[in-house]
Amino acid sequence: MEILLISGRDYPNTYRSFVEMFPDNASCAAYLIKLRWPNGFICPACKIATTPRQGSRGRLTCPLCHHRTYTQAGTIFDKTRTPLTTWFEAAWHVSTAKNGLSAKTLERTLGTKYRVAWTMLQRFRVAMVDAERKQLSGNVEVDETFIGGVKQGGKRGRGSAKSIVVIAIEIIDPKGFGRVRMRHIPDASGESLMPFVCDVVAPNSVVHTDGWSGYNGLSEHGFTRKITVQSSSGDPAHISMPGVHRIASLLKRWILGTHQGSVVPEHLQSYLEEFTFRFNRRTSRSRGLVFRRLLERAVATGPVTENDVTHGYNWG
Repeated sequence: MEILLISGRDYPNTYRSFVEMFPDNASCAAYLIKLRWPNGFICPACKIATTPRQGSRGRLTCPLCHHRTYTQAGTIFDKTRTPLTTWFEAAWHVSTAKNGLSAKTLERTLGTKYRVAWTMLQRFRVAMVDAERKQLSGNVEVDETFIGGVKQGGKRGRGSAKSIVVIAIEIIDPKGFGRVRMRHIPDASGESLMPFVCDVVAPNSVVHTDGWSGYNGLSEHGFTRKITVQSSSGDPAHISMPGVHRIASLLKRWILGTHQGSVVPEHLQSYLEEFTFRFNRRTSRSRGLVFRRLLERAVATGPVTENDVTHGYNWG
């Protein structure tokens, strides 16, 4: 079955066009085939490009070697009992809602059980991460923020019991921000900060930090470190390092507003990846294009089971 093109585009741009484009499971399956094999179907067994015979429930049979596979096999939709129309509906709302959706809101929107909506969201968050995404480059600000509720009488700053999130963001001259990366780390030591910077920032970049000793090893890893000591700079933190503080503010507002602040530490990284996915596509010219990008990532990501996400996905 061929997918219905909307005004020459292969993705919808409004909810009405979404409904017209994906009225049933067959149209959803046809779209997944197009995304998985944009240059034509390639048999996973014999590796030959061919036109498969299509059967029921998304079954694809190679006419040459007779190997059987399924449209959803090897993707986050693998072995799911949830209809593809429900998955696509969830993907549309997750990618096009300005501030995203909580699992409770998605449950009401889809009419599913809460556990189904929650697991779908977690699987999509795993798919939002591209293992081959390019490192940040140029001028990059790096700093930590703290996520969690208020605890009376507790420590403040880097010694607090809150979850620590380290943020890196590209700074564009003369004004503006580029891409962002974030990671939930166990502490603010150099052993936690250095691997993050080395993973997400390209060598020879200028890394702007505060005077915290955890960043002292940056020069040993090929970075140029620019230091601003907040206590002696004379400027507020949001002036001397505007990028990370803007992201920290938006992140906390998003967690509090969309998710009512109920993010437990073992799932925090999943929320950070969703925020990153959304922020880095904030300038997309079309809501439908973000929807397509999410489904592209969904078919490029291997199977994710409910057990994989129940107690926090292993992002290692």
